[in-house]
Amino acid sequence: MKANLIEQAYAVAKERYAAIGVDTDAVLDLLQKQQLSLHCWQTDDVVGFERNEALSGGIQTTGNYPGRARTIDEVRQDIEFVKTLLGGNHRLNLHEIYGDFGGQFVDRDQVEVKHFQSWMDWAKENNMKLDFNSTSFSHPKSGSLTLSNPDKGIRDFWIEHTKRCRRIADAMGRAQGDPCIMNIWVHDGSKDMPVQRKKYREILAASLDEIMEERLDGVKNCFEAKLFGIGLESYTVGSHDFYTAYCATRKQMYTLDTGHYEPTENVSDFVSTLLMYVPELMLHVSRPVRWDSDHVTIMNDQTLDLFKELVRSDALDRAHVGLDYFDASINRIGAYIIGSRATQKCILQALLEPKQKLREYEDNGQDFERLALMEEAKSMPFGAVYDYFNLRNNVPVGEEFIQCIQQYEKEVTSKR
Repeated sequence: MKANLIEQAYAVAKERYAAIGVDTDAVLDLLQKQQLSLHCWQTDDVVGFERNEALSGGIQTTGNYPGRARTIDEVRQDIEFVKTLLGGNHRLNLHEIYGDFGGQFVDRDQVEVKHFQSWMDWAKENNMKLDFNSTSFSHPKSGSLTLSNPDKGIRDFWIEHTKRCRRIADAMGRAQGDPCIMNIWVHDGSKDMPVQRKKYREILAASLDEIMEERLDGVKNCFEAKLFGIGLESYTVGSHDFYTAYCATRKQMYTLDTGHYEPTENVSDFVSTLLMYVPELMLHVSRPVRWDSDHVTIMNDQTLDLFKELVRSDALDRAHVGLDYFDASINRIGAYIIGSRATQKCILQALLEPKQKLREYEDNGQDFERLALMEEAKSMPFGAVYDYFNLRNNVPVGEEFIQCIQQYEKEVTSKR
């Protein structure tokens, strides 16, 4: 796509948006600063480097498209390529099972900072900041209960694992001069109906409190709820209401994973309430179809509404944005870029909304005018603004990235 056509289209879009009170240049500056936390597990189907086994513990990856990353070097190679197709500067989100274990088995209650030193070195070389996750699934001691397990031996194993993960995240944060966001999610639940729901939640809260006792200034902690898992359909210990209360009372960051709620729930509606009681939000953006199926994020109403609510609440600076899907049914790098760009487009469209004029209409009781302008904003030329953003960042514009990924598949992933 020729640069002069993109610039001409942007000039027209800039005038159109100026007419409704939106400064597109200022919006582009904001979008440039919005970092996505890219999820390393899209490259290899959440296998990692610990056991080389498929997922277990309430979640699974579907599909078997050729070219899965098999080694730490291949994961890094794929991420470095992804960076060349995305405007802006982004972060990388690691799970504990992606440590550099040197071919040795390191159990999860023995993991140390040294197992992630090469990741910190690599991230510095590639101008990326790191985020982190403890990993409670795909392990012989995972079972159906981890941090909420009444068996003290199993519970202590996972407490120790999570404490060590916090120390690793702290080391990452201090090394990069920016807090590492560490997410805690456990799949704990029951396939059928338990009669002691409160018991397991009391154990989980006590375990989390013990984990959080150590003060670590290089890490920001967040806690992720889930609706249910495969084989854990009837009861989830760390439910939405549990973590809402936990984060509100402990003043911790809450993780909103858009796949972890009922399909009919409007996750964006949680934003304004949560922001009243928790300091920050972590967003894990994915696309549920029937349940937490982790389809590739697209620019749909649910994702748009999520970012519109953040912008309308003046809270984009209180939210951290990460991707969390693992689709192996199509080209994995293609899935990476589709989801990343869709998320950027949703953020952009939210930023381009004529917020001040809409607030003015609402404050004046002009409901017709408010709805009319909201509808008109949907068909404004935001695509021209996004094309210009990519041009300015020297990355492929429009569908040009498709050929780039096809070439990478031909030269790299098809040979794995």
